Amino acid sequence: MAYKDLVRELAATEFKLKYQGSVLGYLWSFAKPLMLFAVLYVVFTRFVRLGGGNIEHYSLYLLLGIVLWSYFTDSTSTAMSSIVDRGDLIRKVYFPRIVIVVAASISSLITLLLNLVVVFLFMLVARIPVHLSVPLFVLLVAELYVMSLGCSLLLAALYVKFRDFRHIWEVGLQILFYASPIIYPLGLVPHNFVPLLTLSPVTQIIQDARWLLISQKTVTAADTLHLPWVFVPYLLPFLFLWLGYSYFNRTAAAFAEEL
Repeated sequence: MAYKDLVRELAATEFKLKYQGSVLGYLWSFAKPLMLFAVLYVVFTRFVRLGGGNIEHYSLYLLLGIVLWSYFTDSTSTAMSSIVDRGDLIRKVYFPRIVIVVAASISSLITLLLNLVVVFLFMLVARIPVHLSVPLFVLLVAELYVMSLGCSLLLAALYVKFRDFRHIWEVGLQILFYASPIIYPLGLVPHNFVPLLTLSPVTQIIQDARWLLISQKTVTAADTLHLPWVFVPYLLPFLFLWLGYSYFNRTAAAFAEEL
């Protein structure tokens, strides 16, 4: 990639700026998902009682879902405003505008990798057996990155024209959070709606990750969808990437004038 040095510099700068001036600094990349996990774990094991004996290793089940979800929200929300935030640079220097969005997504990916270190440490403490299929988790992270980048490119281009998309996306994320089995198991969802939920790449990635890392009793898209529908959640991230890339390239030339 001709601009790989620029991507690296922008990604490093973006990562540093997230925690600039804070006392805990980079530790916030661990602290935020852990605090959310702690609150949800107490609520859904002590009050609502979704966890406990009903779900194997519920604490890790919940933590892994939150970590993967947090990456998706952080990546898309940060990248959405990345073009507008770099308006001064765009007006002064020419370079492919996509570099800015890619750098923002890589910055969020660094945070995800740090958080996954915590997840694996908890797995060691819980003595969860490691299966030969665990290396496939790398493919799920790649799939999640592809989907996040596709959404980020589309959102970044739309946000240049319509600043309302920040609020629209916040609402959309809230809906998607509760429509995905992040804090609850698919077993609590009415049977007729389970295939619909597993068509979502978010659900597919999180459930597949739980199956690979935590418990092979986890219900996945392969368990609920029949051919050819089972391929849909795996193909949608690449469709999002194509749509985002196409729209971004088509509108990028006018960014400097619209900022």
